[in-house]
Amino acid sequence: MTQPQTSQLTSPLPGTEVSRRSLLQRSALGIGSLGLINALQSEQTAAAEQRALETSLSARSTHFVPRAKRVIQFFLNGGPSHVDTFDPKPILKKYSGRTVSDNPATERKTGAALPSPFRFRKYGQSGTEVSELFQQTAAHIDDIAVIRSMYAEVPNHEPSLMLMNCGDSVQTRPSFGAWTLYGLGTENQNLPGFVAMCPGGLPIKDTENWQAGFLPGSFQGSYVDSQHKELNRLIENIEHPHISRQAQRRQLDLLAKWNAAHKADRYDDRLDARIQSYELAFRMQQDAAEAFDISKEPKHIHDMYGTSVHGRQTLIARRLLDRGVRFVQLWHGAGQPWDNHSEIEANHRKLAGQIDQPIAALLTDLKQSGMLDDTLVLWGGEFGRTPTVELATNGKPINGRDHNHYGFSVWLAGGGIKGGTVYGATDEIGFKAEEKPTSVHDLHATMLYALGLKHEQLTFRYAGRDFRLTDVHGKVIHEILR
Repeated sequence: MTQPQTSQLTSPLPGTEVSRRSLLQRSALGIGSLGLINALQSEQTAAAEQRALETSLSARSTHFVPRAKRVIQFFLNGGPSHVDTFDPKPILKKYSGRTVSDNPATERKTGAALPSPFRFRKYGQSGTEVSELFQQTAAHIDDIAVIRSMYAEVPNHEPSLMLMNCGDSVQTRPSFGAWTLYGLGTENQNLPGFVAMCPGGLPIKDTENWQAGFLPGSFQGSYVDSQHKELNRLIENIEHPHISRQAQRRQLDLLAKWNAAHKADRYDDRLDARIQSYELAFRMQQDAAEAFDISKEPKHIHDMYGTSVHGRQTLIARRLLDRGVRFVQLWHGAGQPWDNHSEIEANHRKLAGQIDQPIAALLTDLKQSGMLDDTLVLWGGEFGRTPTVELATNGKPINGRDHNHYGFSVWLAGGGIKGGTVYGATDEIGFKAEEKPTSVHDLHATMLYALGLKHEQLTFRYAGRDFRLTDVHGKVIHEILR
């Protein structure tokens, strides 16, 4: 009788037997791993959604109801003298030609007290004193809050530029405009949310003053060389020289597919910034041409702003604000800075003459249109100048002033600002902030507050740490807010 054959499949290899308990445990782990995969996928989806939100330029909710919706900054590169503009010190005449004791150390050697060569007088119902250098701007003094007690950290241009524009004097950080765009988004997807205009440009080492730093690159300022009048020179490559817009659209759609495939397996916010830059550049071809075309403005508007490069760029800035651009930075003094170590009377008079009319025109224009109520205006430089005269290497006075970071002035106007206000004071001769000393972090915290943002809560995680514009400092100056 033939014996039945034993199937090889019914006899497991020695040591590989699987008990019912083991089978259940392994099955449970298998099911658990499926749950873990789902959880990880959910986390990755949430992280991707958060990254998409962080890189988005769409308008966002604020921490509370904002007073201001947009910002325009007049930055006077080089350091305007506060004692010759918005901080009168008539006692300097008493000390003229005399060395003042207990002066703080300065970068260069200075000598006797140097009275201002400019006449100050009171303006508006507030009676705030302003120099003749800015008499047209001073006509709006009842809409302006002057902070006379600012101080910075060092007397050098580059670190003080970074401090005033980026909140840190040592390391490159996101600029104030980038933080504003990150916090608020933009109201017009067809124009940059942050525009920096500087006739002739700044040295390459200074361009970090409108960069995004560690924030997504989509929040970086778009630089415009406003010395030019032609659109294709104002904005490089705004028009394609060879193909139609329809063909460009097809190119971008194909490129978007390739970029999406490339991005699927990796995350780098530079990819998002590059993709968005392509799309923005395409959309700008039509909207930018209209926004930058000031020829459509009536003659009385051109007369009000003036025909100089600074008049033109200020008028362009107003048109950008009209069209939903969130932050516009206007640089002055790139070619000839306010860094007047010698002959301050002639140099400051010339420089102020270039921007007093455009600033006053903008304030008038914004007020007439009702936009001043929700537009925050900032005026100032990186520091002030000494009330004492600078000395040449031979010890003789050269009729100028050295850098002074111990005390200087800035002013704010518009959205949420209590006009006709003077906050703080420097000492008797204008050397140091003495009453209500105000740091740059305090200024930034106050401006963010006017924009409906709490500076302690506007953060971005980078390198394992939550960063903010004001670092670990800053207090809101409620006395100058409505």
